[in-house]
Formats: sequence, structure tokens, C-alpha cells
Amino acid sequence: MVRKITSFIRGLSLTALVVLGLLACSEPAEDYTEQSPLDASWIQVEERAREQSVYWNAWGGDPRVNAYIDWVRKEVKQRFEVDLVHVKLNDTAEAVSRILAELTAGRQQGGSVDLIWINGENFADLKANQMLFGPLSSKLPNFEWVDQHQPAFIKDFTIDVEELQVPWGLSTLVWLYDSNVVPVPPQNANEMLEWAIQNPGRLTYPAPPNFVGSSFLKQLLIEFTVDKDRLSLPVSANATHLAEPVFEFLEQLHPILWRSGKSFPVSGEAQKQLLADNEVDFSLSFNPTAGLSGISSGQLPDTTKTYTMDTGALTNGHFVAIPANANSKEGAMVVANFLLSAEAQARKADIHVWGDYSALDIDRLGEPQRQHFKTRQIDASLDDIDLGTPLAEPHPSWTKYLERLWLERFGQ
Repeated sequence: MVRKITSFIRGLSLTALVVLGLLACSEPAEDYTEQSPLDASWIQVEERAREQSVYWNAWGGDPRVNAYIDWVRKEVKQRFEVDLVHVKLNDTAEAVSRILAELTAGRQQGGSVDLIWINGENFADLKANQMLFGPLSSKLPNFEWVDQHQPAFIKDFTIDVEELQVPWGLSTLVWLYDSNVVPVPPQNANEMLEWAIQNPGRLTYPAPPNFVGSSFLKQLLIEFTVDKDRLSLPVSANATHLAEPVFEFLEQLHPILWRSGKSFPVSGEAQKQLLADNEVDFSLSFNPTAGLSGISSGQLPDTTKTYTMDTGALTNGHFVAIPANANSKEGAMVVANFLLSAEAQARKADIHVWGDYSALDIDRLGEPQRQHFKTRQIDASLDDIDLGTPLAEPHPSWTKYLERLWLERFGQ
């Protein structure tokens, strides 16, 4: 995904930034404070949400995800009389830039974004500029069932969440391959390079700043960095050398990649299709069930396997949040709460629907809620996927830094 927020912020004048800070920190008008959903009972929130239109800005690059969001739209309309509109994004930074522009222009209420699917650097940008509504999570009745001990839900790319966004799912970077073609897959970066030398043209990865491609760079960064604690801090002048081994590795790898490293798939889904078409032997995904769903749909052969390397697997949570100037905060809260229901989470976890890992602590659910997971077609072979050692995301500034260097060196 093309992230424009950094250049946007740098392009603002000092006066505009000062105005933004004043607007974000200023107290809301008295009549608005009296109506704040944070001070209302949940019954009142649901009453006010009726007939509100909620514009949910969310990535629209996967047909399965889009179909799931469409199901959510129908359900919240029928149950709560909330009109949900999916604003499909190629890049979440598009919505972040819009929110920033509105608040800079003094639009503290009536914003165009009511709910946003975010994590990582986009969350960091919104939080740093006080552009999020909250604390929110504990106001939602279904939040009590969230796995609140999951580190990826407490810190998002090292940034404290502080109830400013609501956990929605868990992602791990995995590799897919056809076990009939690749009997023993590489277990670290050096083995990957050796495999690529022996099998030229059969390996690739999505082009950064697509989030899967950028995650591949971060996984390499973590593997090549001895003092990993330094990656939890913002990029500084005396730390930029940590990225050098990543690009030295890529300089060796690119000439033996698919299309000689002169062209890259635009997304994880595009790389998955290359695997399906037998153009490459591996695919990357942030969804550990992507292989199972590909087998189920007939896209991938039933010999497709999913694995993580011995060096660990990048793991993060993904969230929804409400901008500070959202027009329909009550409606957005109702949608966010429904997304945490056992019914919605179980449907999302179904590999025939999406296959996204649940944010809930299933063991804490009551039997009626747990029944949703028992009755869904959640494939038993999920238990056979070894997600390996989870690797925490580096500070968000590393994502932007690695993307900038990659585009400077390899961008078309």
C-alpha cells in the first residue's frame, strides 16, 4: 500500500501544524459533550445509532474480506438499523490523510470517516496527532471477551494502544509452498538465498510499500539485527546502518528472482496467484489460513503447505478505530461491538469465508457463544499450522524507512 501520510505531514506549514495541535487538544463544545457516547449507557448508544450512516474506510483488496464486510453491513442494518458503507481503500494512508486534512481545516465534527481499519504506522500517525476518539474499547460490551493478554493487542508496532483502537484479528507472516515441488523449504534468509540460486526465477515477494512486501523487509531486518531491542526505538542517525544487511542481501537476491527482480507482484494475493499458476514456488501471506482457503476454493493444490521459518514470524494485531471528528460515533461503536461478537468472529475465522484468526479468548466464552465456533466450518487442520516463534513488529518508523530505501534502490 502506498503510504502518503509522511510526505503529507512534511508538506504542511508550521502554522497548519500548530492549528492542528490546537484543534485536536481543544475541548469540544458543551452541547456535544453532553451527547458524548463515552458518557452514555450502551442502551443509549444503540438508540442514537439507529438510522446513522457509518462510513467504514477499510482495505478493499481481497474479495473474501469484501464479502465478509458486506455480510456485516446486512447484519447491522437488520439488527441495529445502522447503514454501513464500505469505503474501499487501496491504502489506509488515504483515509488517514483525509482525516488529517479535515482536522487541519477545523472540521472537528461531521468528518467523512466514521470507522477505520488500521494498525502500525497509520495508528501511530493518528495517535500522535490526537486524531482518535476514546478511550473506546472498554465501552464496548463484547470487549470483555477479547484476549487482552495478547501482546499484539496491547502494543501496536511498539506503540501503546491505550483503548484508542479495538482489536479485531491477529495476523502472522507465513510462507505457502507446494510440498510436491519443494520437499524441504528454506528456514532462514541464507537458506532462502541458496535455494533461489539453485532455482532461479522461482521466488519473488510483493513490491513495497505493499504491506506484505514491507513485512518481508522487516522480517529480514529482525533476522539480521543482533541487538533486536534497538528496533523497538524510532530510527535514528546512529541506527540506520542496521538496514544495510537487508539491502546487501536483496542486491544478491534480486537478479535470481522471478523476472530477474525487475518486476514484482503488487500484493500478497497477486503472488498467491503466481503460485497457483506455477510461475513461482512460494507465496507470502499475513493470513495463516490462506493456504487452507486456497485449497478449499480450488485455487491451490491440496499439497500446499504453510510454514514459518525457524527465525520466527512477524506477528501483529489489526484493529478498528473511530476518528476524533467522526460524524456517526454511536453507529461506529455499534459496528465495532458487533465485530467482536462470537458470531461475527467465528464467521471471520471460517476458512471458507475469510480464515482470519479470532481476537477473542475462546476459552473464556460462555457455551452459547462458544457454540458459534463449533458450528462454523473452521478446518481442523488449523491445528496443524505451526506459527513458530512470534516476532514483534519494529517501531513504525522502521517501516517507512525501509520502504523509502527500497523505492530509492529498486522502485520502477
